[in-house]
Amino acid sequence: MTPEIEAAFAALTQEYGPGALDRVERMLEPGGTERQPLQEKARWVLPGISPRPWHDPYEHPEIKPLVDALETHHGAISAELATAWADRRAMFGDYEHYLQRQTDWQALYLFRDGATVPSSEDAVPTTARILREHAIEPGLLSPLLECHFSTLLPGAAIAPHCDLWNFTINLHLAVDIPEGCGIRVAEETRAWEQGRCLLFDYSFEHEAWNHGTAPRTCLLMDLWHPETTVCERRALTVLVTEVRKLMGESS
Repeated sequence: MTPEIEAAFAALTQEYGPGALDRVERMLEPGGTERQPLQEKARWVLPGISPRPWHDPYEHPEIKPLVDALETHHGAISAELATAWADRRAMFGDYEHYLQRQTDWQALYLFRDGATVPSSEDAVPTTARILREHAIEPGLLSPLLECHFSTLLPGAAIAPHCDLWNFTINLHLAVDIPEGCGIRVAEETRAWEQGRCLLFDYSFEHEAWNHGTAPRTCLLMDLWHPETTVCERRALTVLVTEVRKLMGESS
C-alpha cells in the first residue's frame, strides 16, 4: 500500500475502531479472496459479501426507496430520454467500458468521474433529481463509478465479462425495452420488464444483447453493495482512487 492509503486506513481505524477494515485488508493479501468460478476474472473480491449473482431490488432497505422512486417516475424518465435522444443526440457517446470502446453501445452520463454532469441534469431533470435525492445524497451511489442511460442499438451485444469488483452492485431501470433483448448473469438469463428494476452483482460473468429492431435503453447506477459498511466504502474509495493514479487511469 502507498503512504496515502496507509494513512487513510489508519485514520479510519482510529475513527471506527479495531477490525473495521479487516475485510478490506484481507482482500489485499497475496492470493486475494476465495471466489466463485464465475467471479474469477474480477480484480478484487471483498470477503464476506454474499456470493449471489442476482438480487431482489426490493429486498435491501437501503436501496428500496431508490427503486420505488425510479419505478414510480418511469413515465417521466422515459419521456426525458426520448426527448434527449431526438433533440440532443450529440450528448450520447460511445460507451467506454474498462475493457473496450463500443460504438453500438451508446451512453448519456448523469454522473461520472466523481461528479454529476451539468448538461445532463438540464436534459433529464426528473432523472437527475431522483439520482441526487435517492442515490447521491444518501451515499448509495459509488463515487468510483457512474450513472448513465445505457442504449444498446439493434444487433448490439456486450460480450461475456466480469467487472472489476464485488463491493458495488449494478441497478438497472428498464426504460425502453423492445422485443429480443436479454441479460445473463452467471448461469441465469433474464429479460428486462419495462418500468421495473433489476439488481445484480457484476463481479460475476455477465453479458447482454439486443436482437431486436429498436434501441434498448436502461438507466444504470453503480451502487455500493448493501453488505459493505460506511467505513469500508470510505476505505475502498481511497484505495481505488490511489491505485488508479498509480496506473494512470482516469476512471
